[in-house]
Amino acid sequence: MSIQQEKIKELVKRRETARMGGGLKRIEAQHQKGKLTARERLSLLLDEGSFEEFDMFVQHRCTNFSMEKTKYDGDGVITGMGTIDGRLVYVFAQDFTVSGGSMSETMAMKISKVMDMAVRNGAPFIGINDSGGARIQEGICSLAGFGEIFERNILASGVIPQISGIFGPCAGGAVYSPALTDFTVMIKDTSYMFLTGPGVVKTVTGENVTQEDLGGASIHATKSGVAHFSAENEEEGIQTIKALLGFLPSNNREEAPFAETSDPAGRFDDTLNDIIPDNPNKAYDMYHIIGSIVDDGRFMEVHKSWAKNIIVGFAHMNGRSVGIVANQPKILAGVLDINASRKAARFVRFCDAFNIPLVTLVDVPGFLCGTQQEYGGIITHGAKLLYAYGEATVPKVTVTLRKSYGGAHITMSCKQLRGDINYAWPSANIAVMGAEGAVEILYSKEIKAMEEPAERTKIAEQKKQEYNDLFCNPYNAASYGYIDDVIEPRNTRFRVIRALEQLAGKKQENPWKKHDNLPL
Repeated sequence: MSIQQEKIKELVKRRETARMGGGLKRIEAQHQKGKLTARERLSLLLDEGSFEEFDMFVQHRCTNFSMEKTKYDGDGVITGMGTIDGRLVYVFAQDFTVSGGSMSETMAMKISKVMDMAVRNGAPFIGINDSGGARIQEGICSLAGFGEIFERNILASGVIPQISGIFGPCAGGAVYSPALTDFTVMIKDTSYMFLTGPGVVKTVTGENVTQEDLGGASIHATKSGVAHFSAENEEEGIQTIKALLGFLPSNNREEAPFAETSDPAGRFDDTLNDIIPDNPNKAYDMYHIIGSIVDDGRFMEVHKSWAKNIIVGFAHMNGRSVGIVANQPKILAGVLDINASRKAARFVRFCDAFNIPLVTLVDVPGFLCGTQQEYGGIITHGAKLLYAYGEATVPKVTVTLRKSYGGAHITMSCKQLRGDINYAWPSANIAVMGAEGAVEILYSKEIKAMEEPAERTKIAEQKKQEYNDLFCNPYNAASYGYIDDVIEPRNTRFRVIRALEQLAGKKQENPWKKHDNLPL
């Protein structure tokens, strides 16, 4: 055998060893936990044969605590590029079989390298997290590695889509990289995120809590809003990431990919003409309206289980990717509260950053009142959504279905926040407040002056009707040009699509600034 052949043989052997990560026993242990290995995850995520790995032979440099005696090629993370549905992406997947996937200086170097490549080449970046946290033996070098990654997350924000898959533990400082990315996918029962674990919580606060109850997928999908998606298993989590990418452009200078559809743009839906109840206090399901107007009824909801009084997510309309924001009358009457404002504001800003038009469906009675909301800063949080809509320069089409009252009317993509096309259904009530509250303020003294209860009731009902006739309809707002047209509900899909087609070439810029000062 020649020297060259021996060297090739050595290369092949080292590659085989590197692909085994921490070895067969640790791979089996990973499988016994119901988890895939890092390489198995990437194999499911990327198009077959498309993965090109970088830095397979990188090893850690630590000599503390006899670490120099244990080294693995790759050092606990797999990095590289590949394609998803033919589109270029850059990826990393932490390998829990090597040192528990703990973050080392060289691991951070590998991740930082592919992040830089993703930004330079204008491609999405996907990270699959499964790590025990910082590699304690490396001390400050491990923490510095986290800082390098965080800085790149920040600089890449709004430039390329960043998606985090939490497919195992993600604790301590490690949680901040996913928190800085655009979307986070967690896996039920096998992934968790928290700053401090149950042991520390017990010591500091006296609370007894499990890992799942402290930072599991169900907690972050329903209570904190940290997780945008919660999947039943890793295969579903990976399919979620792939489906999400189908709605997103590769970078902020491109448009989202066009999705072919046989769903006619001019399709009518007569059920929409009857969906709004006669009783203004009765609920209906906003999902029915969304499903009716989008292509093939397909809607990918974001934050499905958190702040359910507002709905956000992606769909296609006549093949174009759109972001949907809609109040949900079935939950808290569709009122805006702290969490709903935060949820929608972040989504609106993402869509604006990546050239995705916004379609807003409005049925909002106002902002939620009470000391809990006021003490929690509903003013500041509500301002986030108002700010996000007012700042956005993408095409914005708004349809008011029923209630649109007070400050919430302004916040939900009104004309004064540069809404491009604002439609209303005939059932729309656009006013400072509902008739009952208005009459109580405007005519309380006059009504109380009546001696007979029956007379008071009669006058109150009469004044409510006068207020309704004057304000609780779409025509008063339309008379000022604040509503561009009052449309028949069954035509909503056609009218929204035609508005989006009209706005496809929209060009609008905000005044130059170093950066804004969003009310955080």
